[in-house]
This record gives sequence, structure tokens and C-alpha cells, in this order.
Amino acid sequence: MTEKTDLAAAPAADASTAAPVAPVATRLHHEITQVGRTRNDPYHWLKDDSWQDVMRDPSVLRADIREYLEAENAYTKAMLEDPTAGLREALFQEMKGRIKEDDSTVPEIDGPFAYYTRFREGGEYPIIARRDAADAFNPEAPETILLDGDRMAEGTDYFSFGGVDTSPDHKQIAYATDTQGSEFYQIRVKDIASGGDTAAPIRDAYGSFEWSGGGDAIYWVHRDANARPDAVYRRNLATGEDHLVYEEKDPGYFVSLSKSSDKTVIFITSGSHTTSEWHWFPADEAVPQVRTIAERVTDNEYSVDLWDGRFYITTNLGGAVDFKLMRAPMDATSRDQWEEIIPHRPGTLLLGTHAQRDYLARIERENGLPRIVIRSRTDGSEHTISFPEAAYDLDLESGYEYDTPVLRFEYASPTTPDQVFDYDLNTRERILRKTREVPSGHNPEDYVAERVMAPSWDGVEVPVTLLRRKDTPVDGTAPVLLYGYGSYGITIPADFRSGRLSLVDRGFVYAIVHPRGGMAKGYQWYLDGKLDKKTNTFRDFIAAGHYLIDHGYAAPGKVVAHGGSAGGLLMGAVANMDPDLFAGIIAAVPFVDVINTMSDESLPLTPPEWPEWGNPLTSAEDYDRIAAYSPYDNVGDKPYPAMFITGGLSDPRVTYWEPSKWVARLRHDAPDGGPYFLKINMDAGHGGASGRFEGLKETATEYAFALAAVGKVEDVVLTRK
Repeated sequence: MTEKTDLAAAPAADASTAAPVAPVATRLHHEITQVGRTRNDPYHWLKDDSWQDVMRDPSVLRADIREYLEAENAYTKAMLEDPTAGLREALFQEMKGRIKEDDSTVPEIDGPFAYYTRFREGGEYPIIARRDAADAFNPEAPETILLDGDRMAEGTDYFSFGGVDTSPDHKQIAYATDTQGSEFYQIRVKDIASGGDTAAPIRDAYGSFEWSGGGDAIYWVHRDANARPDAVYRRNLATGEDHLVYEEKDPGYFVSLSKSSDKTVIFITSGSHTTSEWHWFPADEAVPQVRTIAERVTDNEYSVDLWDGRFYITTNLGGAVDFKLMRAPMDATSRDQWEEIIPHRPGTLLLGTHAQRDYLARIERENGLPRIVIRSRTDGSEHTISFPEAAYDLDLESGYEYDTPVLRFEYASPTTPDQVFDYDLNTRERILRKTREVPSGHNPEDYVAERVMAPSWDGVEVPVTLLRRKDTPVDGTAPVLLYGYGSYGITIPADFRSGRLSLVDRGFVYAIVHPRGGMAKGYQWYLDGKLDKKTNTFRDFIAAGHYLIDHGYAAPGKVVAHGGSAGGLLMGAVANMDPDLFAGIIAAVPFVDVINTMSDESLPLTPPEWPEWGNPLTSAEDYDRIAAYSPYDNVGDKPYPAMFITGGLSDPRVTYWEPSKWVARLRHDAPDGGPYFLKINMDAGHGGASGRFEGLKETATEYAFALAAVGKVEDVVLTRK
């Protein structure tokens, strides 16, 4: 079946119906020499010299760059968005119809109140509210609206909440907001009774913060001019003064804040992708005296919580690749004082812990599946919470209250909408508090979720999570959306995403590849997909695509690849390595200019990411390795498939010029491939549109492209020339 549209993406080329001509970017010679290597970057000019200012105020973008980006957007609109307008609207309405418009979260009790987030029907942004704890689960009980996201977003093109938290006495609420997508937040403190601000806003902040124990101060993280979280300050709410608490001078480390589960200790973490250092001080200490739990040691990672008067430490110390659990007295000053509680178990990845007064919960993953393990404080006994499905996602939800015997967790699978459970730690009874509603209807029995193992180039088996309708045949005729990420140890969860059903219900198989570089099969799986082993990520993804074709899940020539950010790097790499495998590629905010980005120390993510990719500024070996796979540097005259590529003008993580330069080079070096469509969101950052429905419209465009790429859109032709 094909979808009907009003226009053709590739009309006849006579004068009256000629399609718009793709923009051609100016090429300017720009020679760069480092570590004895020289390269030419003809599209370097697309990077605004004042890019830091652009992040904060997109209107100051240089005129010639803006003109080019707007021309690209106009071309994409004329050639992709307009021809698929009817289909995109249908997809959007389907996806919107699966969302309960006036949805709300399960209330969390904190002292005298129960706090929750809800949406109004038709609203784009969340409302933060509370009601009396005694009426926590009574939706008819009176409520107090604390923050109204829809009202706060009025007059802005972008709006997002960061952290939100009430003071210990519940009389004030602090909240962080971003109105550019640049991730430079403002933190405000509001008096709940009067509705007025109680202090001047905190600017140039990271999105997270913590209240002092007495509620007289806010601890917050500063972002420097290059957007790096570099310091912790204490804002005195009475005087408005900021006092420096901690500063990280190494540009390779980011600073973050957290609180212990019992809220008595504030933690400051300074970390890179492979090394961490934790500090602490009592939350009620008027003049914080920062103590270091253990000084940083390269490649030693650890995280900390406080339980039963001692620090519980998840760490890879001593070669514990998949991590182990240790504990230490609060006055410990070295790792020699750490005591092993749960030893390293190769193949069982310890992901983290959450403490409540009488129990310690930990979440771990084995054979790609998560489970929760509960440990008793009184006798050290343990029991496990797990589920029988072949692929699923399981998350702990850290609650407000430490003394409660109730643990909250969330379960979902590709076929099963999210379920929120309250689990009585004493009786082991599960109470189902909420099942995500799908207003337009959803029957899990109509779908099949399975996990297959695809042998990679070296025989290593790569997990692939599949979702399809039961009536979609496994006979080599179905199109496949092949999704992947594969960096930083991030594992894409096997959860429920209702938007995927719009493809699956049209006959697609939705496949999530879990390549090396993630942690689906443990921490070693991550190590085997970074630095000198990075190409394993790309080869695993390609192997998965061929496996699905060979085993009847996918039709040859009907595989559409999809990835974003570092997953966009994956998209660019596999396009260069095996372009014939794909009918289309969707690369969202793609990290594709790896050599140039990893050579620019002013970018916030560059120094912290050298342990992930290598440092081409100091190492010729690293330079050569990155240059061999960097998508932008390996574009050639190849039969590339159709590509839909997106970016955000105020994105501090993957800057707008990366996808822009990539498309410009593709057009010049591979004119017979494509077509190549670039869409730069001129009002957003890394996450795209901020409203929940506006985000669906972006997904609808991606899926319309995917459908067109496999020939399911009548009269829209996206095949190679």
C-alpha cells in the first residue's frame, strides 16, 4: 500500500514544473595543519566566529550563514515537507491520538504534600502541581498549581524546564528554565503563597541545583563562556550573593550536583566519561567545607549514596569492569578504607543504587535485560524483581521520602505501555499505580517483540530488538527502520514508544541495534566500541542490517537507518562504508565532523570527550584513526541513499555547522547520490522542538521520509539517480 500525496518530490524538469535547485554552498580554501597532518575544510566558513553568542541569541547569526541555512530549509520544505504534507499530518494525528492529552504522573509524597506533573488538554508544556498527601491518589482532590509551563512558555519559540524542587519547608519552589535550547538555564525561586519571586534569577546556570538543608540557600552549577559546567556556587537567598563552593579547572571535566537519598548530604561530582571524583558536605552546613571521598585516578569511576550512616560506592576499582559495590565510613579519605559488599560479577553490569531507610535497591543488567535487586539492612538478604518478556525496560524512580517502605519502579516493553508500580519492600506486594493510556487504542497482542543475535564481522553476536505486527510476514518483503546509537556506553532501552506504531502499522519492522559502544552486554561491550575499536560500532550496525535481510525480516533495498547525535556519527559512517545497504538515512543532529570538533578546545564537549574518541591535537595516531572514519572527511563519489539530516541553531552539543557542512560536501562530492535534505531548527537546540506536540511533528517528518524512501508514498520518488 502507498500513501497518496499532493505533489511529487521529483517532478519532471520542464520549465513549468522544475523542482527547486538544491543550494550550493560556497567553497573557500581553509587549510589546517596539526600533528604533521594537513587537511582542507572548504566549508569552515559555516561556523560563525561568534558561535557562543549565537547559542544564546540566534538572531546574531552572520547574515551569509543564515541565508544559506534558510535556503536549505526552503529546499527541504519544497522537496520533502510540502509533497508529504498530507501524510505528515496523518502521521501527526495518529501519534497525537495515542497520547492522553490531559495525562499526569503518579503523585510522589513528600511530607505533607503529594507532588505531580500533569498536562492540560491541548497543552504543550507540563504543569507542576501538588495536593495534600492524604489525598495523594484522589484526582478529584483540590490542587495547587505551582508552575504552569504553558503560561510560562508564552512569547517564546522554545521552552524547557530543568530542575524543579520545593524548599524543605515546602513554602518556596525553585525551578530552572531554558528559552533558547542552548542549555544555559535561569534558576528562579518563587514564594508559593504569594506567587512572587523571592530572589533575583540565577543566570548562566546548568539545569540542576540543590536546596540547602535549612532552605536559606540554593547550590547551583555555573556554565562558563564555552558552556562547560565548571563550578558550584551557593546563592544566599536573603542577600542574593553567590559564594564559590567548588571550581573545576580541568577543561576535561564537568561538574554536577546531587543529594543523598536521605537528603542530608550534598554531593559534588567532577567527572569525564571515564574518570570521576566525588566530594560532599552536610546539606545543613552554613559554610560548606567540601570533603573529597577519593581523589581522581584516571579510568577509575565511582558513584556514591549514603545508607545506614556509610557511603555505598558503585565502582570499577581493581579491574571490576562491570562494577562492584563497596562501602566506606563517611570520614574515609582513601580507597584503602573501602570494603567490598558485592563483588564483581563479569557479565552482570551494576548500573546504580537507591537507598531507603531499611533497604538498598540496585539495578543491574545481565544478558541485555535489567532487574532490580533489593537488599535488607537488617540481615543482608536479597530478592529480585524481574519480568518474563524477551525484551523490556525497567527503571527505578527515586522517590522523595527516605523512611517509606515503598519503592517505585516503571516497566515497559516494545509492546507494553509503561506501567508504574509501588512495591512494598516488607510484604513484596506490587501495586499497579498507573498504566499509560493509549486513547486511540492499543492491543499488545497484535504485536511481536523479540530479541535476535546478529553475528558481526568477527563472529561476536550483536543484540537486536525487533517490533512488528503479528501479521507482518517474515518472508523478506517488509521494510525495516534500523535504529542505532552505540557510544558513551548508552544503551537504547527496549521500551514502549507509541510513535513507532505509525511505521509498524504500515508494515515496517522496527529494529533497535545494540552495537558495541553501548552497554547492552556489559561495560566491556562499551570498551569494545570506543577509541581504537570504534569501527566495531559501525560494523555491528551493518552486520545487523544484513542479518535482517538474510533471515527474512527485511527486504533488500528497503532498510532505512536512523540515529541521532553520536548515533548520527553512526549514520554517516555506515553511509560511507555500505551505502548500498540503505534505502534512506535519517541523521538527527549528527556528530559528523569529528576531526574538527575534537580539535576545537573551545567547544564544551571537546576536552571531556578525548577519552571517548582520542585527541587529534596531540596524537598523530588518534588523528589518523579518527580521520579514517569521520563522516565529513570520508565523503566520496558513492551511491549514497536519500538522506534527511537535521540540526539545531542553538545546539551546544552538536553544533549546527556539523550537519550543514556535511550536506554541502555530500552535494559537491557525491552529486549522483541522495537527494540530501537538511532541516536546521532556527529556534531550538540539541533536543529539537520543546513542546510535546511540536516534537511529534518532527517525528512525523522523519517517518514520512522513511515511508517515501521505501516507496510507500505515491508519486514521491527518493531513489538514487
